[in-house]
Amino acid sequence: MTGPAGPSGHEGAAERTAPTLEKAPPVTAEAPAGPAEEPAEPGGGVAAGRFWSERRGPAALVAVVLMGASGLLLYDVVSVRAGRPAASWRRTLADDLAARPLDDAWVVVAAAAAVLAGVWLIVLAVTPGLRGLLPMRRDSELMRPGIERGAAAAVLRHRALEVSGVRSVRVNVGRRRVRALAEAHFRELDVVHADLDAVLTHGIRELGLARQPALSVHVRRPPRR
Repeated sequence: MTGPAGPSGHEGAAERTAPTLEKAPPVTAEAPAGPAEEPAEPGGGVAAGRFWSERRGPAALVAVVLMGASGLLLYDVVSVRAGRPAASWRRTLADDLAARPLDDAWVVVAAAAAVLAGVWLIVLAVTPGLRGLLPMRRDSELMRPGIERGAAAAVLRHRALEVSGVRSVRVNVGRRRVRALAEAHFRELDVVHADLDAVLTHGIRELGLARQPALSVHVRRPPRR
């Protein structure tokens, strides 16, 4: 009878090996794909388009005219269905339309007015309007900044007056071009023009517009009195 095997037991016995813990490679969790963002601009940020006008005035005018004409015609039709005679204005209009030829002056004028009104409504529908509001770069989708052309012109004019030699300056800010007309009462015109061009270029860049307009600078001497 043999006792329990010690540390120096038989070699043929099954050796017990302690389990070894291997380090697993770090797991990198990928962020879920969010909604597709708008195309970024060359200068960074989200692409910004022009502001569209709500056209409240034209929409209200068209709605009032159509509602009034439809209501008046519907009232007359219901009145006729109720056994009353048609309104005198509708009988007169029907007789005139049946008797007047197509080349009549009033028919031509009315047709031209209708065409012009239709073209006006189409232009209002396909154009954004709000030409006085310039879109700025969008750094976030939650905010859509803009600046008025008059405010941008005031900022650039203040910058231009800081240039040495500039006596007065008039700045006109458009959607595609900024025009500056300055009067210099001392210093060479070429030097003033170069300084003014550099200052206004930097000022336009600091405005943060979505579309950088071109710059046109003209410098002249004030007129002699």
